[in-house]
Amino acid sequence: MSFSEDADLQPILFGLFLSMYLVTVLGNLLIILVVISDPHLHTPMYFFLSNLSLADIGFISTTVPNMIVNIQTHNDVISYAGCLTQMSFFAIFVCMDYMLLTVMAYDRCTRNIQAQNLTRVSEFLLMSFSEDPDLQPILFVLFLCMYLVTILGNLLIILAVCSDSHLHTPMYFFLSNLSLADIGFISTTVPNMIVNIQTHNDIISYEGCLTQMSLFTILVCMDYMLLTVMAYDRFVAICHPLRYSVIMNPRLCGFLILVSFLLSLLDSQLHNLMILKVTSFKDVEISNFYCDPSELLNLSCSHNFSDDFAKYVLIAIYGLFPISGILFSYYKIISSILRIPSSSGKHKAFSTCGSHLAVFCLFLGTGTAVYFASAVSHSPRKGAVASVMYTVVTPMLNPFIYSLRNRDIKSALRRLQMRTV
Repeated sequence: MSFSEDADLQPILFGLFLSMYLVTVLGNLLIILVVISDPHLHTPMYFFLSNLSLADIGFISTTVPNMIVNIQTHNDVISYAGCLTQMSFFAIFVCMDYMLLTVMAYDRCTRNIQAQNLTRVSEFLLMSFSEDPDLQPILFVLFLCMYLVTILGNLLIILAVCSDSHLHTPMYFFLSNLSLADIGFISTTVPNMIVNIQTHNDIISYEGCLTQMSLFTILVCMDYMLLTVMAYDRFVAICHPLRYSVIMNPRLCGFLILVSFLLSLLDSQLHNLMILKVTSFKDVEISNFYCDPSELLNLSCSHNFSDDFAKYVLIAIYGLFPISGILFSYYKIISSILRIPSSSGKHKAFSTCGSHLAVFCLFLGTGTAVYFASAVSHSPRKGAVASVMYTVVTPMLNPFIYSLRNRDIKSALRRLQMRTV
């Protein structure tokens, strides 16, 4: 294709493109000569720059000289062999430009790491809730009491379910596993925080941080998986009551627990791989009272697209899918309840899943608050408060929700107390 058929424009176009071509070649040649002749520029950065200039000369030389000749001769025909040759050189130099720009970006990143003296750290500094020494004893007692209440409450539920034959059903089997996961969940963060408050030492080793992060990820994911399984159990109980005992047999219940644990373990290992890939950190201060995987990834210097992509895939698989499953189950449950003619029947059906729905809303609400607090707020304190609600308050309230709203649990606890006495 010619730029213009107008004969008067041909000399102007010829002079314009010839000038642009000569300026480009001269400018890039000057850069190459300067880099070669000056020993101060014998560095990787300028080595790559000289190669980029050489590629740019080849890039523009594959198209513009032929176009200038065509303008001068008024002949826009190119042979098949000539077209293939031009296309080959053009593809080589365009790709070379992209590759060199990528290499130069890597060179800049490496230089920034060296400039900031960023190396693999041996320890991290966790955030303390308050520097005020008068508040330390209050925080120590507060978190110790909350931890003990959580352990005691969840242990009572496990004991009640194990000791009472009336509670040997899939619903309470999953509930006892949820209580066990909650005990592990709170035990990965709060004891370490209590010790830090007492010793006034917020340092955690790199290995200790990875261990805490791994256990925390497993148990958080286990909570989500168990809540999803419990929603499915309530869906079968209300929507298919006659087939409930056949569908939710002991083999399936054990299989669902095993799958939940394996998926949680896989999630933890994937997070570990993402962190272990990090060779350097911008800072050693973690803006939370425990080693949160997202906080560690934010401290990474080697932040790239693959990490973001992997993070969003994990959120989709381990966050959106379970939540979608729970919401779909409750959509079916509510539809079935609304078809029950009597109000007492509706109340009885809904009371069997009210506790689970309350725990799910509490878990999801506090988890969402933690995410938005870290994403929107620039205050680490606010994010830490949201994390306390998520990691401490939620496991503590779960036993109260199930014991206060569930007659079977209350009756089992009374019978357990009588047998103990």
